[in-house]
Amino acid sequence: MAKIKPFKAVIYNKEKIKDLARAVCPPYDVISPARQEYFHRLDPYNFIHIILGKDTAAEDKYRRAAAYFKNWLKDGILIEDASPAIYFYSHQYNLKGERKTRLGFIALMRLEDKDNPTFAHENTHSEAKDDRLRLIRRVKANLSPIFVLFSDRKRIIPRLYEQHIRDKNPFIEVTDEERNLHKLWRIDDPAILADIQAKISGENTFIADGHHRYEVACAYRDEMKKKLGSLPEGSDINYMLTYFTNIESLGLAVLPIHRLVKLKAGFNMQDFIQRLKVNFDVEEVRDKARFFFLLEKAGRSEHVIGMYKNKKYWLIRLKNIKILDKIISDKPREYRCLDVSILNYLILQDILGISLDNKERVTFSNDPQEFILETDRDDNRIAFFLNPVKVSQIIAVALTGNRMPAKSTYFYPKVLSGLVINKHPELQKT
Repeated sequence: MAKIKPFKAVIYNKEKIKDLARAVCPPYDVISPARQEYFHRLDPYNFIHIILGKDTAAEDKYRRAAAYFKNWLKDGILIEDASPAIYFYSHQYNLKGERKTRLGFIALMRLEDKDNPTFAHENTHSEAKDDRLRLIRRVKANLSPIFVLFSDRKRIIPRLYEQHIRDKNPFIEVTDEERNLHKLWRIDDPAILADIQAKISGENTFIADGHHRYEVACAYRDEMKKKLGSLPEGSDINYMLTYFTNIESLGLAVLPIHRLVKLKAGFNMQDFIQRLKVNFDVEEVRDKARFFFLLEKAGRSEHVIGMYKNKKYWLIRLKNIKILDKIISDKPREYRCLDVSILNYLILQDILGISLDNKERVTFSNDPQEFILETDRDDNRIAFFLNPVKVSQIIAVALTGNRMPAKSTYFYPKVLSGLVINKHPELQKT
């Protein structure tokens, strides 16, 4: 059940940062090396210098990030808000030619314990968690919000917007590099805050984005408890910076994450297709636009995976879902029926011999064109395309206590990093 509280956000000082678009950036885990370089060059105060610093042999990037954060606060580049607040967030974006709006709010959410479960849906990697843990130890702050879904049956978000937001000017407004418009409003009236806290207290929460950050926040809390002897109940270390939005919102978009696979020497395409035909119907589609149209259409009613190699496209349709009952017998039906599970077990693992945690042979992206070009450049690559996971599937898997394979979902658009930050207070050992 969700337990939240307002906080005094650390924000960029408008008097010193005139163009906020040059200072914010996407979350660290969706920034490619090329985009990392772009944001580093964009502005000396871009938030990427803190959340995704460059690796250098001469300097510890985590210590450097902490120095940036401390100095920017000291110099007034970053300032602390005047009073605790919950921050209402409007996100307008374009998707497939349609203008959409996603509404939500940012608050601090109590970290999981035995009385306060939070449902996660994706597996995580230890390497990424170690990276984020080293960063939070140095900087001592929640730098980017995680992304959480809840079923807004009490209409918390629309009522907040209609009653307290619609006719007011935002205190933060920025258009990002993808032309998405982000607006934030403060809600600091004690009565309104208490009402929000009470209404959301009985809701289940599901992590959409930020699984690594959430697990790291829990690990850091446990470290600090051990180090200090105990933590005050209301300490921000017991909480996580969190963006909340409605599961049923029409503005909620989930995009697929595709796979680019490195093939072993001696790979034979015809042999591979024959092996696919044991469990799949395989259909070649010559036209690219028609291929993606048919992939999306078929995904509404059947299990289908797209494939590209040698400038050719194929639709791979599963013949019988029951085959997965034997191959993935240790997972519930909700997990077995995911297209990403079918790809992982029946194709990548069983035919291509790739273990599910092999990061050297499998690359991920939500951009199919990127993988088409890469496959054309390198004959040792093959691309697989997926349809997006449905929100109902995400919730169903989470409620079983299981997690989807890593890189199963891409919630779009991302909540920007650098809009609001939660700095932890200094604590003394008891």
